[in-house]
Amino acid sequence: MSSDFESYEQDFGTITAEVTNKIGRIPKLSGEEKTQLVLNVDKQLEEVRELLEQMDLEVREIPIQSRAMYNGRLKSYKQEIEKLEKDFKRSRIAYSDEVRNELLGDDAGSSENQRAHLLDNTEKLERSSRRLEAGYQIAVETDRGSMKINNVSGSS
Repeated sequence: MSSDFESYEQDFGTITAEVTNKIGRIPKLSGEEKTQLVLNVDKQLEEVRELLEQMDLEVREIPIQSRAMYNGRLKSYKQEIEKLEKDFKRSRIAYSDEVRNELLGDDAGSSENQRAHLLDNTEKLERSSRRLEAGYQIAVETDRGSMKINNVSGSS
């Protein structure tokens, strides 16, 4: 039983080493090559998850006196795969940012134009808000004035 676990450990070590290497290469590639590598890493991560499931099943079959040691190793492997998945996600995000910049362009002039446009719109909004506030004040004062007139004419 433990020989199966150790065989899975060897496979886990081999695949995770390959995945680590590939994750490091993802940001340096572009185009179809990068896409293929991302798909390949995703497939290998799935293989590793399946290996962990097999290892977990093997640990359940190990006698109780030895189980704690194997559970500790399995926990360590699960933490390692979580780290690999986070690293992979980061490399894919970097990839997405690169593609986005290629499509949209990372033009500083465009950014300045957007900023100027935003400031213009903010000023217009502030002016409109002041006009609305002034109109509201006039309406309130007019309403109060008409109430006084009604009270004066109603009391006669």
